[in-house]
Amino acid sequence: MNKNIISHFKTITEHRLLVMRYCFRIGLYYQGLTHDLSKYSPSEFLPGTKYYQGYRSPNDAERRDIGYSTAWIHHKGRNRHHMEYWTDYSLEYKDGMLHGVKMPLKYVLEMFCDRLAACRTYNGDKYTQDMAYNYFLKGGVSPLLHPETAKFLGRLLYMVKVKGEDYTIGYIRHYRKHHKDY
Repeated sequence: MNKNIISHFKTITEHRLLVMRYCFRIGLYYQGLTHDLSKYSPSEFLPGTKYYQGYRSPNDAERRDIGYSTAWIHHKGRNRHHMEYWTDYSLEYKDGMLHGVKMPLKYVLEMFCDRLAACRTYNGDKYTQDMAYNYFLKGGVSPLLHPETAKFLGRLLYMVKVKGEDYTIGYIRHYRKHHKDY
């Protein structure tokens, strides 16, 4: 368990620092500084150390063990860069089901940074610029991700795949200067 404490701390800190670097590059300074701070809270850190594996999120192992992830339930309710935070009962669909609402631009961009950093963190030296886009496609478009949000995020991740991170980050910086929304 002690090894897991150190390893999990290193993993979440490495991830946070990568997200911070990406956020700073696109001008999201506050979000870069505050990204995923809840991962250090006992509600998330303790399950994270118990289920630490090093190559993927410990939330998956916790789900397999007890049927759900206590850490994820805590995390998604406190971090606005997750689509699950942006759900509500939709007046548009009238089906009584939760649906995704359109996320504000700054949180979609933080989600973009989060996905790139997660791919880098969990894949290490094997990281390639198509991984975040492929992961996005693999998961399918969830009804918890608003269609406009999915389209915009997918476009950015595809841009990384085709043109690379530096080009896409330059595009985002320019986009933010001229747009308040997507």
